[in-house]
Parts: sequence; structure tokens; C-alpha cells
Amino acid sequence: MTTIDKYKALFLTLIKWILLGSIIGLVVGTTTAFLLNTNDLLGSYREKNFWLIAFLPFGGILIGYLYMYHGKESGNHSSEGNNLVIEGVRGKARVLKRLGPLVYIGTFITILFGGSTGREGAAIQMGGSVAQTFNQFFKIGTIDKKILLMSGISSGFGAAFGTPITGTIFGMEMAAIGKVKSEAFIPCLVSSFVGHYVTVKIWGIKHEKFLIDSVPSLSISSFSKVLLLAVIFSFISVLYCQLRHGIQRESERILRKNHIFRAFIGGLIIAILTYFIGNQDYNGRGLHMLEESFNQDVPHFAFLGKLIFTAITLGMGFVGGEAIPLFYIGATLGNSLTDYFHLPLSFMAALGLIATFCAGANTPISAFTLALEMFQGKGLEFFFVACVTSYIFSGHHSLWPSQTIHEPKSRLYSLAKGETISQIEKQKNE
Repeated sequence: MTTIDKYKALFLTLIKWILLGSIIGLVVGTTTAFLLNTNDLLGSYREKNFWLIAFLPFGGILIGYLYMYHGKESGNHSSEGNNLVIEGVRGKARVLKRLGPLVYIGTFITILFGGSTGREGAAIQMGGSVAQTFNQFFKIGTIDKKILLMSGISSGFGAAFGTPITGTIFGMEMAAIGKVKSEAFIPCLVSSFVGHYVTVKIWGIKHEKFLIDSVPSLSISSFSKVLLLAVIFSFISVLYCQLRHGIQRESERILRKNHIFRAFIGGLIIAILTYFIGNQDYNGRGLHMLEESFNQDVPHFAFLGKLIFTAITLGMGFVGGEAIPLFYIGATLGNSLTDYFHLPLSFMAALGLIATFCAGANTPISAFTLALEMFQGKGLEFFFVACVTSYIFSGHHSLWPSQTIHEPKSRLYSLAKGETISQIEKQKNE
């Protein structure tokens, strides 16, 4: 191949990824705007009508039915959610085209009746669903299929949170611990930025703003506190992951993977807990409490309430995202620890939000860029240290058991490359 032919092939490949990334960003940005607007409407309606919580078990029956009878193919359940998308990136499973619509319906039901969930899961899975549709329509090759799925992930995340830089990196970093799949950079970049601007500029979505009033001065004392806090946040993230997956594993074993019955019981538990508490602080996305954690005191054990509600909701078969619940858990825990560490309240909430998400997602680069985009670059030295620390101390636990170990976080772990988080967990339990 001559030099001219090489440049021609490079140019054509570049054009192909820009076009495909743009189309995916346009579609996913539009569907994400619909997701965000609908979630807001349903959440507001439920907050004004407390009695809707009583119908959560019946919403669980509907979700269980949809996934049992319309969400499986060749033994794979769409209820695997983000794990199925990750397995699609690894070439181990085929993402279903109907995955996106199913998860949207399931998320709407969960939020309307008071399950504790987030939104990025639905946006990412819709991105995977759109990418799979393109894969089949254009008959794209195996390697390019994986890249297109990563661009779908990027567009979903970037559009859902208004963070296009983070979305770009997240699509390349999500599938494997210790590896950023840089071959997907162009389509991930294009789809994330297009998805974000379509959501904001065309559909007028206004994302939540979390402001840091002040950051501590750079000192040994401040960095020491941030290091210790990052370890605490990583442990709370591990607790959530273990509880959430433990509930799923045991409920599937006891109820023989009857998703209808699982979700019914899960909805019943959440409804009873909600009526016992007497408010909806831990239902839905909990954005009001998340926002309050940046500017005023919140209940000291709010983080624990959200952790339990979300672990039960998602562990028992309801659907949605886990980033917003982790933001809530980390930010409210940081808020509660302010008096003990004598650091600014808004900074503590922000630190908890980022470090807890980083530990659960195992995406330190994405978590750091998320801090830069969310908080306008304030305290970047502290957030960098917190991301690295929480990533290392969380060990090999994850929101998504299908994540593979490309490189162990430390040689001390003595793990084989290529193993998944779920395989490691099984080995521990044997």
C-alpha cells in the first residue's frame, strides 16, 4: 500500500467515524432528553402523591414480566443492563435492539412508583441499543461493532450529565479495569459532544449545578484529610456494591430467577420502608437531597438510607442507573463528616460524590474529568488524589460484574488478566 493509499484509507475511516458518531449522538441525545424530561415529570408527580408508593410492588410485576418474556435472547437477559453492554464491547454477547426501549419503560415505572434509581443506566443502554441497530443495519465488522458500542456508551453518559469530556473517556474506560480503549477515541468524542449539545441546545435540557463555595488551602494537613476521606468513600462504595449484588444473587437463588416475584417482593419491601420512614427522601433519584448536601446540613444517616433503598431496588429486579444514587450516597456522607474533618461543606460533598462514584465504577480518569466539568476545575489537585486513592482502595469490586481485569490495580492482588469481577467474586465464595 502506497503512502497516498494509507492517507486515503485514514481519511475515509475518519469520515466514517465522524458520521456514525454524529448520528448516534443525535439519536441518543434526543432520546436522553426525553428520558430526563419524563423522569422529572414522573418524579414530581410521585412526590405530590405519596400513595403511589403502594403500587411499587405491582410496578415490579410489570417490569419482571417485560424482562422475563421480552428481554432475553439466546440465554441472555436484557435485565443484565449495563453488564450486557459491557459484554457486547468485549464481544461476549449481543446487545438487543429492544434493550433501550425496555430499560426506558422500566426506569419510568421505577421512578413513578418510588424505587430508588438513577438515569445513566437507561441512557447508556439506549446508546448501546442504538449502536446495535446501526451495527445490524450497516453490517459493520466485529471490531468496529465494539467501537460503535463504546460510542453509544459515551453519548449516553455525556448527554445524561452534561459532561461531554467525561462521556468521551467513560465510553473507552468502562469495559475494562486498567485499560482505556483509545482506538475508539474519535467516535466516542464525536458522539459524546453531539449527544450533549443536542440535549442542551436543541431540546433545552438544564442539568443540575453543584457548586463548591470554597476549597481548602493546599497543605499537608488538607491532603492527609483528603486521603483518609477517599479511603472512607471507597469503603462505602464497596459496601453498596457487595450489598446490591448479594441481594440480587440470593434473591435469584431463593426465588429461582423468577423476576416477576423478585421485583414484587422488592417493591413491597421498599413500600413498607417508605411508609415506616414517613417521607420520600430515599425514593426516586433523590436530587433534592443531593443538592441540599452542598449548601446545608442533611440527616447524618441519609447516605445509609439511600444505600439500602438502592441496593434493594436494583438488587430485586428494578432498573435504572447507579451513578446518581452513588452521587447521593457520597455527597451526603461527605456532608455528615464535615464537622469531624473541618473542611468546607460543599467541598466535602463534592469530594464524596466523585470518590464514591470512582470507587464503584472503577473509572479513575472519567471520575477526575467529571470533577473538572462539574466543579469548574476547583480543587483539581484534591480530586486527582481522591480519585487515585479511592480507585486503589476499592479493590476489585464494581457496579458492573462484567468488567474485566486488564491490569490488576496492584501486583499485591495476584489476579489473572482477563478475569471478570463476577469470576473473582465466585472464587472468593468457593
